[in-house]
Amino acid sequence: MIHSADIREWRNHSVVDPKGRKIGVLEAVYVDTTTDEPAMATVRTGLPTRHHLAFVPLDEATLGPDYVKVSYTKTLVKKAPSLGMDDILPAESEEAIFQHYDMPYRTGARGERQLARR
Repeated sequence: MIHSADIREWRNHSVVDPKGRKIGVLEAVYVDTTTDEPAMATVRTGLPTRHHLAFVPLDEATLGPDYVKVSYTKTLVKKAPSLGMDDILPAESEEAIFQHYDMPYRTGARGERQLARR
């Protein structure tokens, strides 16, 4: 798992799937608002002129010398909900990301978002 202290170090490193296939480049990390621990990352994918940011969970992620290995396949990540390079994740879109990965989605006690960008 990636710890909060490591977040800045891993920006712009390759993100690979369990078989070592490159998915893209780590752009940003989103923490779970209830624990402040890294929960999701955005991965820059696509053609150079058409990059977008796909979401991938960081549960069971491992760090290598110059990469972050996630426990999800390249195909699944590429089909995940995504954003444009300059877009912000709308609160109403969070649940779809969790559903894509068959993960439970839970808001805070007062309906707060589950994810916050760091």
